[in-house]
Order: sequence, then C-alpha cells, then structure tokens
Amino acid sequence: MARAERTFRTPALILRRFDLGEADRVLIVLTPDHGKIDVIAKGARKLTSPRTGHVELFTRADMLVNAGRELGIAVQVELVTPNMALSGDLKRGGCASYAAEITDRFISPGESYPRALFDLLDATFSRIDADADPRLALRYYEMHLLDMVGFRPELSECVIGHEPIQPEDQFFSYAEGGVVCPRDATRGSQHVSIALPTLKLLRHLQRSHYDSVRPLQVADALHDDAERIMLGYVTYMLERRPHSAELLRRLR
Repeated sequence: MARAERTFRTPALILRRFDLGEADRVLIVLTPDHGKIDVIAKGARKLTSPRTGHVELFTRADMLVNAGRELGIAVQVELVTPNMALSGDLKRGGCASYAAEITDRFISPGESYPRALFDLLDATFSRIDADADPRLALRYYEMHLLDMVGFRPELSECVIGHEPIQPEDQFFSYAEGGVVCPRDATRGSQHVSIALPTLKLLRHLQRSHYDSVRPLQVADALHDDAERIMLGYVTYMLERRPHSAELLRRLR
C-alpha cells in the first residue's frame, strides 16, 4: 500500500477556525484532493506573523501542509482570494457563514466527495462576496451541495405516489425528501406547504447553471419561502438547525 504524502501543497477554503494556546489557530479547511482537514497555523494570532491576514474565514489560500496523525501543520499560507465583503458586510458574511457551516456539517474528515464541491464552494464565496443578490447564490449552493452529498430533493414527481407534479401549490416532506401532491398529503409523514412560485424557483436552481440563475429578480417574500423549505430540509438531514441560520434571521 502506498504511503500517504507527509507534506503536500493544496488550495484550501477556510470554513472555521478557533484559537489554540496563546498564538496559534486551528483551521478547518476544505481541499480539492485531501477532503476536509484540520491544520494548525502556528503564530497566526501574532501581529508580526507572516500568516496573520492569510487565514481569514471564507477565503481561499494556498497551503503547504505537513500531515500529522490528527492535526496537520500549515507550514506556509498564502492568501489567494480575499473575498473582502464577507468580512466587511454582515449580511454577506452571514450568508458565507451558513454556506461554510452546512459544508462542515455534511462533510466528515477523511470522507471522499466530488472535487466539484470544492469548486462550487469556492465560486459561491466569490458570488456571495460580489453578486447583487447573495441570498440567491446561497440557495443555489445549498441545492447543489445537497445533490453532491446524496440528499437531492425530489421536485418533479410526488415522492409518495410517484406521479408528475402538476402546476399548483404542493406540499414538501422532509422525511421523504421531496414534493408531495395534495392528493397524497394526508398519507405518510408530516408535510409542509410549498407554493407553486417557490417550487418553480427551487426547480430552476436545481436544474440550471448559475449563469442562468444570476439574472433572476427574486422578491423578498419568495426568498423567505424558499429559505423556509430549504432550511427545514437541511435541518432535518443534519438533525440540528445550523447556528448561522439564526444570525441570518436576526440580520433581516
């Protein structure tokens, strides 16, 4: 069996961090080839450290990592994409925090996942940073993350009767993972209502490339309803409500 690399260079998206000792920081990062890993950035909290400013949340960095049994050590860290608005704008920062948190919750250390997930989150941080509607970028990410981790919601046919969904208000089952038609809504587990405009928006997000999504003008009420459905589903799958969801609610 080939031995794992002891030292490797990798792009890294910083999802979470916490202080260690008086000067160090532990970073939880997502990488394209090594999954989600924990690394120590030694001296990162010192103002004179070359790593200070290179280990900010929701940024992309280039790291040289010495692998350890439990924690790696970030020997070198170079900031690549700063995403400045994510630290300077509370609403955009809140959206980025939610994207990072659900990624952290869905992906376990050492777990394999499509490399496209790294690219998607990298693009999402940039979209939340710069696009006119960061909530739209967040819903798009949420939908496609669920697809990549195996929890793609069914939006085209009834998950109970399996007949095609008609153009009318429907219901959504978190337990069954998709839309339930009105005829079958009295059967099975508990359902929540989903209005036709919300269903159409979620379908578009699921089926389309982001270039087709970006120009949409989405009313706040429609945003709120789409968030209600998606947050409920994410919460059910994770078996806990994301902490950053409350931050977003307060900011609005």
